[in-house]
Amino acid sequence: MTERPQFRISSWVFVRSIGGVYAIACASLWLQIEGLIGSRGILPAAAFLERAAAQLGAERFRLLPTLGWLDAGDLTLELLCLAGVVLGVMVLLGWLQLPGLVALWAIYLSLTVLGQDFLSFQWDVLLLEAGLLAIFLPGAGWKPMRPLGIRPPRLAVWLLRLLAFKLMFSSGLVKLTSGDTAWRALEALKVHYETQPLPNPGGWLAHQLPGFLQVASVVVMFGVELLAPFLMFAPTRWRRGAAGALIALQLLIALTGNYAFFNLLSIALCLLLLDDAWWMRFWNLIEPASEAPALGALRRVGLVLLSVVWLAVSVVNLVSATRTGATLPAPLLALHSTVAPFRSINGYGLFAVMTTERNEIVIEGSEDGVEWAAYEFRYKPGDPSRMPPIVAPHQPRLDWQMWFAALRDVRASPWFVSLMSRLAQAEPSVLDLLEHDPFAGRPPKLLRARLVRYRLAPFSQMTEGIWWQATPGAVFMPETGAAELAALQP
Repeated sequence: MTERPQFRISSWVFVRSIGGVYAIACASLWLQIEGLIGSRGILPAAAFLERAAAQLGAERFRLLPTLGWLDAGDLTLELLCLAGVVLGVMVLLGWLQLPGLVALWAIYLSLTVLGQDFLSFQWDVLLLEAGLLAIFLPGAGWKPMRPLGIRPPRLAVWLLRLLAFKLMFSSGLVKLTSGDTAWRALEALKVHYETQPLPNPGGWLAHQLPGFLQVASVVVMFGVELLAPFLMFAPTRWRRGAAGALIALQLLIALTGNYAFFNLLSIALCLLLLDDAWWMRFWNLIEPASEAPALGALRRVGLVLLSVVWLAVSVVNLVSATRTGATLPAPLLALHSTVAPFRSINGYGLFAVMTTERNEIVIEGSEDGVEWAAYEFRYKPGDPSRMPPIVAPHQPRLDWQMWFAALRDVRASPWFVSLMSRLAQAEPSVLDLLEHDPFAGRPPKLLRARLVRYRLAPFSQMTEGIWWQATPGAVFMPETGAAELAALQP
């Protein structure tokens, strides 16, 4: 009789990887949190909670689960980030993994709620979902365990594998069900590298590839995202092949774009497809004499209950991704609504509809209404001669949100009005988010924002030091004085 594959080493690697991703996410946020949601930031967290308390009453604690209800001042926000970094490193090194993972989930949930628009990305909720399930993998001891020192609960491993399936399969499914013609015509990658939120040099290079290779790349991508997930549940050789294909896809995505910690987290999930026998081909480990129990009775009950809820809500997520309009039972929808505030059982699917043109918002200030000077962002396209940066796994969240704002009317992004108001006040914490303030810390008298069409330059221009072609476009926000901006701030 063939022994069933074991996943002790993969679980050991995954738990430490989750700790590392938490540390990266919290460190990245720490660098910018004061300007984003601090007391003088773009969307102050304390003011957000005050409005929520007035509007929601006692329901605020259920709908907005965050430690920020105790305090959401600048020091507390920074301490939450610091705690996330310290605990993430401890889990990465193997210390206090169980309490560390519980605390990290609570901290990152709190920051996600407080972060509002700036922590609304799919990898933020993916980290919460993976982090919640990871709580059931390590033992309760406080010291580092050996890779083969504990047998993880098979149910927890299966839930994480199902999460990887949901993430990867949904990513392919939404592209087909969205009705977007670029995906259906297999031509989306002809514009993707140019129009993605933060291109990097690899994206510029991929954009230069001939059209037939772009089409072939879409076919391969659909094959990986729609077929490989089903091989996660196949016999060993096929399951390992699925892991290889999915990890290779994530590496290619990372090489051609800046997607924060998303690729690291996705790869960590795919590592759970590799059994102990595969790892031991490269890692000479000795079987321990005895095993510590992975779960106590309380965690076993919690895992079973979570499994039932997770599977039920994930069905809602997957049905939603099909866009068929299928009617689901009311109790299932009610359960989905009940757990939604915890952002830990989610639907996924990046780039369901392809952006075909890249418009960047250029913010300019003036002291006399005649001469205008532009604010320069750190990472998003600006100066055409500046090379697209490599910034992942750090995520400059303001630069990312500027990409989304350019897709819609200014009225659809109230946070942008708040940004303009802070610039009119020359708020230092917000100016620190930028690369260059043309007024050297002085408040301008007028501000405006306009759209500029950007296209990646061909290879012939890159050799001359030109990475982008920029063409002036429409007005995004007309020139406005500081007093008017203060009145418009939400």
